[in-house]
Amino acid sequence: MTGIRKLVAAVLVGLALTLFAATPAAARADKLKLTVAGDGAEGVTIQATYADGRRLDRLVRLVLTATGPDGQKVGPLQLEPQPEGQGFYSSGPVLSAGAWKVTVKAPEPYRNEATATVRARAAQSPPAPAPVAVTAPADGTAGRGVTAGWWPFAAAGLVLVAAAMGVAMLFGRRRGTSDD
Repeated sequence: MTGIRKLVAAVLVGLALTLFAATPAAARADKLKLTVAGDGAEGVTIQATYADGRRLDRLVRLVLTATGPDGQKVGPLQLEPQPEGQGFYSSGPVLSAGAWKVTVKAPEPYRNEATATVRARAAQSPPAPAPVAVTAPADGTAGRGVTAGWWPFAAAGLVLVAAAMGVAMLFGRRRGTSDD
């Protein structure tokens, strides 16, 4: 009977510790730190973390507004999380060239706001690659590539390792059965 009491007491203590340990985490999860920056072209990137530095582990609907040169306005735009990382948001190309004052707001219960000046530039395309002259080697190894000769050695090494393991297992079994 005392064993059952100890078990019930242990379960209740474990449950109480779990509940009390979760309370501080819930209390500190209500503040976000928002880092706003330009993406190098016509968009904005936002990194959202908890105020204590932990990564954002849930979906938060951030809202972006921006005021640009000559009083131009963008937003409010609801931002969706991007696959580049946890807590990473991106607006896509929504700004025209110039300096923009960008404000990003987080809704309740995370209630926070960040403002930054972002310089938007027209997207640049990379320069065309310079042509490369290709010549065949004089030794007749054209088409094989520089590292074509290594794979037979790697395959032979794998076969030798597998054979050694098989021999070790075979002798290990024989030793185990002869000891009886």
